[in-house]
Amino acid sequence: MKLSNWCLIIVATAASFTYAGNEDRVGSAGASHLLVNPWARGAAIGDAGIASVNGLEATYANIAGLAFTDKTQIKFNYSNWMGSAGIGFNSAGFAHRVSESSVFAVSIQAMNYGDIPITTVSNPEGNIGYFSPKSNIFNIGYAKAFSSSIYGGINFKVISESISNLKASGIAIDAGIRYVTGEQDQVKFGIALKNIGPVMKYKGDGLSQQVTYVSTGFIGSLEQRSATFELPSLLAIGGSYDFNFTDKSKLILALGFTANSFSNDQYRIGLDYGVTNEKMAFNLRAGYVYEKNIFSAENRSNALVGPTAGFSLDAIVGKSKSAIGLEYCSRFAGVFGIVHTLGVTISLK
Repeated sequence: MKLSNWCLIIVATAASFTYAGNEDRVGSAGASHLLVNPWARGAAIGDAGIASVNGLEATYANIAGLAFTDKTQIKFNYSNWMGSAGIGFNSAGFAHRVSESSVFAVSIQAMNYGDIPITTVSNPEGNIGYFSPKSNIFNIGYAKAFSSSIYGGINFKVISESISNLKASGIAIDAGIRYVTGEQDQVKFGIALKNIGPVMKYKGDGLSQQVTYVSTGFIGSLEQRSATFELPSLLAIGGSYDFNFTDKSKLILALGFTANSFSNDQYRIGLDYGVTNEKMAFNLRAGYVYEKNIFSAENRSNALVGPTAGFSLDAIVGKSKSAIGLEYCSRFAGVFGIVHTLGVTISLK
């Protein structure tokens, strides 16, 4: 079966249960780091670029946008996740056009929570060593242009979470399509289904404890059962319009809606204004994410809502007009402070 058929089937059949989420399920899913956009440019417009974000940035927003990679793209991004929480979020990716219509990408995201003291019942004060929790995502993406108007893609994820004596791993799939129309391809529509996969479960020595059987005095190991948890699946729908003022200046208006299975639905709006010349390109971005109870600190279910902003500066070099750029994004995380994302992008043509 062709990739385009798979994209349409997956999106259509899964949309029904994605909308089935309700407030009673908020916080009941695991692997919540799947909901974090690692890339600065897409995050700066409030993740509203479901229909407009291209290249490696699209591996998070809508994998179909990967098909718009010119030739080769390399990205490195870092975020101080949740502001003052002391969590480092590192991301790196590589995308390459393998044919006139197809693009392949590999990327990885890794959260580093720092060193945490090991404590036990016998040693509640610690001083016996440290452990470092980890949360990683490995992505393999593929996107294809099926015509001048229709683009589709699939992203396969391997998810891993671990502490010193427990580990959980799983797999998930993203699928997305994009439709482009207009005399200048200025009208775009996109839909993406994300984080669809089997349940995950923690395993390891941390679930075992030493017990003594009173009747025999025998000392053995008792392993406790670990409950499974679901992945935070969602359906994202978006549209965008390009206001082409001149050949060298453009404003993109992007709108998005996210139907979350395990948290409140979210509405997104983003603006991306860019100017270019022969030597550089500059983009200024802003966005806003709205969900129910956003203005209530006690009842809001997501810290990462509200305004976003950022910019990028790309130096255009060489005869091929390749670009080397710096990008920045700030996201507001309530009591945690501001999440800063800084990165570098190399785009070869």
